[in-house]
Amino acid sequence: MLFNSVSFLVFFPVVFILYWFATRGNLKWQNILLLAASYYFYACWDVRFLFLLVFSTGLDYYTGIKMDESENEGRRKFWFWLSVFINLSFLGVFKYYNFFITSFAEGLSNVGVNVNIWTINVILPVGISFYTFHGLSYVIDIYKKRIKAERNFIDYSLFVSFFPLLVAGPIERATHLLPQIKQNRKFDGDNAINGIELIIWGFFKKVVIADTMAIIVNKVYDQPSSYGATGLIIAAVAFSFQIYCDFSGYSDIAIGTSKLLGIDLIKNFNFPYLSRNIAEFWRRWHISLSTWFRDYLYIPLGGSKLSTLLSIRNVFIIFLVSGIWHGANWTFLIWGGIHALLFIPSFLIGSNRKYKEDIVHQKKLFPGIKDVLQIGVTFLFVTIAWVFFRSATVSEAVNFLGDIIQNSKGKNLAFENSEILTIIISFAVFFSISSYLLYRKNHLVHTTKFRQFAISLLLLILITLFGQFTKQSFIYFQF
Repeated sequence: MLFNSVSFLVFFPVVFILYWFATRGNLKWQNILLLAASYYFYACWDVRFLFLLVFSTGLDYYTGIKMDESENEGRRKFWFWLSVFINLSFLGVFKYYNFFITSFAEGLSNVGVNVNIWTINVILPVGISFYTFHGLSYVIDIYKKRIKAERNFIDYSLFVSFFPLLVAGPIERATHLLPQIKQNRKFDGDNAINGIELIIWGFFKKVVIADTMAIIVNKVYDQPSSYGATGLIIAAVAFSFQIYCDFSGYSDIAIGTSKLLGIDLIKNFNFPYLSRNIAEFWRRWHISLSTWFRDYLYIPLGGSKLSTLLSIRNVFIIFLVSGIWHGANWTFLIWGGIHALLFIPSFLIGSNRKYKEDIVHQKKLFPGIKDVLQIGVTFLFVTIAWVFFRSATVSEAVNFLGDIIQNSKGKNLAFENSEILTIIISFAVFFSISSYLLYRKNHLVHTTKFRQFAISLLLLILITLFGQFTKQSFIYFQF
């Protein structure tokens, strides 16, 4: 079930009404209702994989309790590694088996050794990377004695499978979400209004910006050799807008939907394209994933407290793992490697810890020339890296960038519909300006309820007039 579908527009109001009225504020029944709704939401994708979700949930619930009950460190380690091994095995088989086995066979064939390989024909269970990481963070926190195991199976199951975040995050922590699941919730009008505003903003990002950008992005990436340098550059920049608006739009809808149910999810994006270096970009982009890798991989490896060489090794590990997390393809691995290479210089000179404040050029409405240049350079490098993320193969990405540099001959902006191109450029400019104003409003300017209403009304009008209502899936569903 997609957020941008008629099914969801029917599903959520029904859940909302039953949640606040039929349960009469009874926490137990509210959680049971949300869990049932979450399982139905997931089953709409493929009911067969619902059993995998339930099994993964039961595994982590049981091993968490066994770790809590075990006083012997050896037994605690056994249950911990059992959970980690099985979770990663499911993820490995469904997501990575074919990639690694075919890559291994190709490597052998390059040295003259031909082998027969056995691949599996399976569909990637939607959201498996997200709910697997929910469970892993939970068992790791129990093993490290940061939290106690949850004894209520309904509450724990809801933590893993809460439908707004189930298939594309944010990746929640038990320390943040479980306490909210276990406490009584009352309807809050102001919180609900904020939720509705986020949902509208998220839909605007998705159906107006992202799905409109997809028209040209898909056209150019399907036949890049047919377009000149200008067309390729426009497509590359358009994809930067597309992927941000697509993913952050999903997060906005998820967070807004949760607010309507009295639950607050963690922020997943903080205007990443206003970043002044790569380190700041990763503090603003997919925050729940980057902090997950920081807390559960980078720091346990030693972080930056080791020698310079080992610290650089840790940086590469976290970025390469982040890349392969997104998909079983060398393009994602290289995408992660590019970000590692971009991050290393700032790491070595210590500027990676710079710009931790949320506000760009805090004392003035507009950023200074230095900030603008830094933001522009960072966006340029991020956009170049996105070419590998979007391309089907490494060679396609290299040829794409090579054609831009060589200014290859092609149709050069001869798109079939110039009006769509004009609309896309106009939307990019409008979105950039409105995002910056929203960014400043969040930090510096108090907005009245009337202005909030007017902005939401304007977005609704734009959604109605320019929205692409073709039920295009969210990009991060494939991860």
